[in-house]
Amino acid sequence: MIRITLPDGSQREFEHAVSVQDIALSIGPGLAKSALAGKVDGKLVDTSHRIEADAALEIVTEKHPDALEVIRHSTAHLLAQATQRLFPDTQVTIGPVIDNGFYYDFARKTPFTPEDLDKIEVEMKKIAAEGMPVARSLMGRDAAVDFFKGKGELYKAEIIASIPADQDLSLYAQGEFIDLCRGPHVPNTNKLKAFKLMKVAGAYWRGDAKNEMLQRVYGTAWLNDKDLKAYLTQLEEAEKRDHRKIGKALDLFHLQEEAPGLVFWHPKGWSIWQVVEQYMRKVYRDSGYQEVRCPQILDQTLWQKTGHWENYRENMFTTGSENRDYALKPMNCPGHVQIYNHGLHSYKELPIRYGEFGACHRNEPSGALHGIMRVRGFTQDDGHIFCLESQIEAEVTAFHRQAMKVYADFGFSEIALKIALRPDKRIGSDEVWDKAEQTLRAALRVSGVEWQELPGEGAFYGPKIEYHMKDSIGRAWQVGTMQVDFSMPGRLGAEYVGEDSARHTPVMLHRAIVGSLERFIGVLIEHHAGNFPSWLAPVQAVVMNITDAQAEAVSQAVQTLVSQGFRVEADLRNEKIGYKIREHTLQKVPYLLVIGDRERDAGAVSVRIRSGEDLGSMTVAQFAERLKGEQIGT
Repeated sequence: MIRITLPDGSQREFEHAVSVQDIALSIGPGLAKSALAGKVDGKLVDTSHRIEADAALEIVTEKHPDALEVIRHSTAHLLAQATQRLFPDTQVTIGPVIDNGFYYDFARKTPFTPEDLDKIEVEMKKIAAEGMPVARSLMGRDAAVDFFKGKGELYKAEIIASIPADQDLSLYAQGEFIDLCRGPHVPNTNKLKAFKLMKVAGAYWRGDAKNEMLQRVYGTAWLNDKDLKAYLTQLEEAEKRDHRKIGKALDLFHLQEEAPGLVFWHPKGWSIWQVVEQYMRKVYRDSGYQEVRCPQILDQTLWQKTGHWENYRENMFTTGSENRDYALKPMNCPGHVQIYNHGLHSYKELPIRYGEFGACHRNEPSGALHGIMRVRGFTQDDGHIFCLESQIEAEVTAFHRQAMKVYADFGFSEIALKIALRPDKRIGSDEVWDKAEQTLRAALRVSGVEWQELPGEGAFYGPKIEYHMKDSIGRAWQVGTMQVDFSMPGRLGAEYVGEDSARHTPVMLHRAIVGSLERFIGVLIEHHAGNFPSWLAPVQAVVMNITDAQAEAVSQAVQTLVSQGFRVEADLRNEKIGYKIREHTLQKVPYLLVIGDRERDAGAVSVRIRSGEDLGSMTVAQFAERLKGEQIGT
């Protein structure tokens, strides 16, 4: 007998091997009809997959968290099939799932046009409506190479030829189309209901610029038309909020070809930067951190000791002087260890917390650069804690409280937590990684929060908690991290004198709340659509006159407010007041203050907000109190 355990704990027994589809049918015809795939002992499989031994099974329907992955994987094949139907001279290569959709790389001499994408999408809908069964089969590697060569699919044959000869490969067929794929896929093309092709771009074969240029067609796929429409609406809103457009319109920053991936901050943009930095500096002070500053360039030998030279070399900028090799720091941690090592510490001093607004450089590929969101030069609110193993949990839970308050202050209420676990390329023993990962889990349990685990996505020196903020239009941004590191302190000779008078190696915690300030400010721009709350806005208020008779009163009001630390400007131009108000509204200034004869004589200002609401007349002192009440983190 084969015993199948379902998610609710109930069990079903079968005399012989049984497919996922048959098990779903035994539960009910409705479930069998809605089944997209199965999950056997945690592994996604097709509904045709036969279970031959006792197992835990989840039936993947549209309500299952893995449903979209299966849908998108299958829609990529739908795209490839439709493309080859319409353009038979096209070779297929790879078509993976990505965030919110999928892509497929094609080899074709003639570039795809937007009109071509429209035709392909129509053909995809036809194929989906045909209700073609999707069938999996196995084939030996050499036979698969010959099979795809015979079809003229030379790129696919090359991929297969790189796979070990003793492996059987899975192929998926739907109608006339067959492709190499690990799966799983939906059982029938009629399960694919909501998709759209988005764009075409160039992509090098196997990601190598020395290889041929392919055409990458991007698409998005969802469970239903409602979800698809919501996503497309989100994209439209994201386009309006693009930080690069808003940054130009509000004169915040610019980038130029002579400094790729590096930001030129204009006065207004730098004002926002300073508000963020000074806010985070106060968080440092209030949380017991000592602020430090380390060199930008360090000798190669130090990076070899840390493991960066072996594991991160391709991302580092290097230079040389007097027959010595150096690297610009991609991270701040080795420098903080040098400061820690400059004196001998007792266990009684721990934890020791260092914080730095450390400027780092990473050699990101030019194609990955994106405004100020993805750059080559950036500054982090970086901190490192040197502590005892027994102190880790308390430090991680304290950091969690700090981080959640910071995100709330900046206007983010939905935060998802994830733990990135050991990658294949790493330093340290499995025992050490076990201990580090369990410590992070324990700290989050104490904090009373839920989290998702990401196998293989940790840093090479330790696992990390990631904080993902959801913005005002529903997008998630990964910002803060807390990493446990048992390896780097020992590699760099960090020690403390324990209670037993012997030398011991401290644990090092790497932490950042906003992460890259450049990226965080980019997220803030898009989250608020440039309509910053008054405490963040580069210009908090503009004071305007109606005629020259109020010019002196305007100047006095501005001087009074500026002397109290507010960012306030005067607009004394000889323009109509309506024009001035419109212009500063477009510049998204939170408060627009007008002084006419009546306000001048009363020592008051007429206050409007950028939405157009009129708050009436108040004294400059009253307005200052209002602004003061909106300040955060001071």
